[in-house]
Amino acid sequence: MGTLRFYFALWCAKLIKLLLILVGRKGTYFSGKAAIKICPDFLGRIGKPETIIGVTGTNGKTTVCNMITDLLEACGEDVLSNRLGSNINAGVAAALIDGASLSGRCRKGIAVLEIDERSARLVYPYVRPDYIVCTNLFRDSMRRNAHPEYIASVLTEHMPKASKLILNADDLISSAIAPENERVYFGMDRLECESEARENIVMDISVCPVCGRTLEFEFRRYHHIGRARCECGFASAAPDYKAVSADFKNMELKVLERGEARKYTLVSDTVFNIYNELAAITLLRELGRTPEEIESALKRTGIVQSRFREESVGGKKVTMLMAKGLNAVACSRGFDHVSREQGKKVVALMYDDIFDEKQTSENIAWIYDVDYEFLNSDDIVQIIPCGVRALDGKLRLLIAGVPEEKITTLRSEGEIAGAIRYNDADRIFLLYDVYRYDIALKVLDEVMKKVREVHQ
Repeated sequence: MGTLRFYFALWCAKLIKLLLILVGRKGTYFSGKAAIKICPDFLGRIGKPETIIGVTGTNGKTTVCNMITDLLEACGEDVLSNRLGSNINAGVAAALIDGASLSGRCRKGIAVLEIDERSARLVYPYVRPDYIVCTNLFRDSMRRNAHPEYIASVLTEHMPKASKLILNADDLISSAIAPENERVYFGMDRLECESEARENIVMDISVCPVCGRTLEFEFRRYHHIGRARCECGFASAAPDYKAVSADFKNMELKVLERGEARKYTLVSDTVFNIYNELAAITLLRELGRTPEEIESALKRTGIVQSRFREESVGGKKVTMLMAKGLNAVACSRGFDHVSREQGKKVVALMYDDIFDEKQTSENIAWIYDVDYEFLNSDDIVQIIPCGVRALDGKLRLLIAGVPEEKITTLRSEGEIAGAIRYNDADRIFLLYDVYRYDIALKVLDEVMKKVREVHQ
């Protein structure tokens, strides 16, 4: 009966996916959801590739998953991935369905699967990755993830014991998960551009997890990311792969790999994306890919455009930068990046949770954990909080000391292009929530049209 149920679930899922394509819908996880509904142990029964790579963590997992997939494909691999789908169990199932024959056998040799941290208990009993990359663990939406130490405990409890872990040595929380597993660490030296550490509102670990004393940071890059130690002997892990310099002019990254220096093309000038690239490099090196293969592949890849995109026209540059709404750390990283960029800047904020438009929430505490203070800068000439929480954004900006005359509140994203003070700015930043990508693309098109009109 179990086998018959599995085949029925598989064929139904294949048919559902075909019908969705015919009607022009992406249906990124619906086929997987249906399959698991029909056959609860579907993930355990469907065929798997010979090599499975899992990518998890609070921030950056989609970027890292897509980058690893791109690099492997550039190296000639035929990769199965859920890069366009959900990262919960249904999304993983949908990816495996796409890569399976009608008999359930997998047609590809390697998989790169983004796996939500909280879905560990639903995925890992059936899908046991050979390698698991954990980008970081930060405070996320309290409604979704509670505290990062809780998420760390979920991962530790459900992580397959045979999985080799690729961990961020500069993150004291994620670097400590699943202590019994084999592990490799990546990390980053203090870069020349980092003249001083950033002070952040959110600091998820400040005391030693062994003795409870206050940790001493040799350097704190942002939030709790950096190099720390304690009098009791506890210290950050030593990275096996360490970025020792980043040349933003020539876009070159120097990495010390177990003592041997290597140079790679730098795909982004944002510090958090250097971590993402370093995670991908570490994984590919552990897979046995040579530095030359990786460098050749890096020259043909980049950050996925749904996360980061730039266009220029008439001497002005328009940048789209994604972050999770309800996630104070991700939004703060975006604000920090904007504040460090040169020129006169306009910043449009589309961080409202998309579900607030249908079912509003009074949980706005996360807004006060975001470092809006980074936007209180003379070279930022206009800030446009937009959406149902626009007035909450304005209040937080005023608390951060931003002059009221710089703030333009809008109810709809469709008004952004018409509200920007184009003649006052060299750079325009569109910062948006993960679920507002399609909306942000429309705003980008409208803004680019306005820029062209201004410069005609």
